[in-house]
Amino acid sequence: MTKEDFIRKITSRKFASALLAFITAILVAFNMSENQIAQIVAIIGSFLTLISYILAEGQIDAAAINSQAKEEPDSQKEEEEEP
Repeated sequence: MTKEDFIRKITSRKFASALLAFITAILVAFNMSENQIAQIVAIIGSFLTLISYILAEGQIDAAAINSQAKEEPDSQKEEEEEP
């Protein structure tokens, strides 16, 4: 599994939903009140959203930099051939 695959999997909505369901089940098992469970799941859900956004944007920026790096050598060769 590549780094990109790993990032894609942990930033997916399916993973976030599964993780929140697991946390909810654990909190229910510890007899926490519904209000406490809702607060904890809301905090963790918003944290997962933030982390997913940061990782996804980082991956997009890295892909843009890589595509620019691949294009630059070609443009330099064209400039050298012109004179």
